[in-house]
Amino acid sequence: MNKSDSLTLYAVALESTPVLNTPDFESVFGGSSGISLKKDSEGLIRSVEYIALKETVFDILDETNKDNCKILHVRPYKYDYGNKFYIDSRFVKIQNTMPELPVRKLPSKKEIFTFLDRAVGSKYIWGGNCIEGINKLLEYYPPKGNIDDNTKLEWSLKGCDCSGLMYEAANGYTERNTSKLVNEGEPVFVEGLTAEDIASKLEPLDMIVWIGHVIYVYDEVTAIQSALSKGGVVKTDLIETLKHLIETRTPVNNYDAGTGERFVVRRWYKSK
Repeated sequence: MNKSDSLTLYAVALESTPVLNTPDFESVFGGSSGISLKKDSEGLIRSVEYIALKETVFDILDETNKDNCKILHVRPYKYDYGNKFYIDSRFVKIQNTMPELPVRKLPSKKEIFTFLDRAVGSKYIWGGNCIEGINKLLEYYPPKGNIDDNTKLEWSLKGCDCSGLMYEAANGYTERNTSKLVNEGEPVFVEGLTAEDIASKLEPLDMIVWIGHVIYVYDEVTAIQSALSKGGVVKTDLIETLKHLIETRTPVNNYDAGTGERFVVRRWYKSK
């Protein structure tokens, strides 16, 4: 049964809500064997788009009845990346009046750094921004056999990707994907500078970013990031990270005005 075209419905996330780019949740969490996750050649669950934070508002475009729930075809507010997104109705409340959009409060720097410290060691999860994981995925889509602890961790999407790290740390205050983070906040002018010169201009929480990845400044000597190549969230030496980056990418002041392999630095955090 599909949603009636005559009735506009909305959904509001009651908790962290996985958003997929496919309506077939069972193929992602279980598959034909009932105990596998749908992964690509890099071992990533690319069907995961992101994790919507509590109170996120969705337009419901369509719905499909399942045995225990409805799969909702939705458009998340303030997430402008297309319209092929799907959620499980058990994570949300549905209403026929437009909900008030949440105002995301920017946490203090202390709160953000406390979160970043806690996140170190978290697994890299494509589309992830929930380092505690979503245990209800194991409840709603239970494996049909024994799975190991690592698979349980991935099944619950316990971890984060590069942009998801700060998205969760900042309570959704930052953009969710790097395609928009390259223009987040204000530029730090780094074009033509060495790694040492760039490091001298950086402030904590600055973003070293290009379309595809983002690294954050932790302090004057340390960077932090969630990277697949590193297994997840790690801290690294800031200058060494910049030196390695400059071997393959050119620092520029305006990402959109450049071409080729490049990166920018964006200063987004402004103390209130």
